[in-house]
Amino acid sequence: MAAHGLENVRTGRFQRTLALATALGAVVTAAEIYFEHDRAGFGNRMMWWPVVLGPVGAVAGVAGVCNERLARTLLPVASAAITANGIQGTYLHLRGIAQKPGGWRMARYNIEMGPPMLAPALMSMVGGMGLVAAVLRREGST
Repeated sequence: MAAHGLENVRTGRFQRTLALATALGAVVTAAEIYFEHDRAGFGNRMMWWPVVLGPVGAVAGVAGVCNERLARTLLPVASAAITANGIQGTYLHLRGIAQKPGGWRMARYNIEMGPPMLAPALMSMVGGMGLVAAVLRREGST
């Protein structure tokens, strides 16, 4: 079974697997983002976007597991939105660090105490997995 799975990966046939990983990653990431943004009191309305996009990515990922057509249409659209939101979040988090007292002059302190600088990259990675899944071949296809 493991050899068959490795052969699928070697030949680029793991669309379902990566679509499922995208769905699971979207759920876990959205939950973590919700807790962190709730801790910050959702002070900016933009903080809701990654929370909303998580379930969208999960639905698109599961749809991609179940249906090849949806894996090539719905999954890349949802994944592109997730990736774009992760890039936007990186900008907003960097801006948030810069707006803390002392800004980048006190980078060591503000990076630790401000918004997590690299956390939005996780969201972009989940979206990237969905984009890659959309172009892969399906397991079991010829």
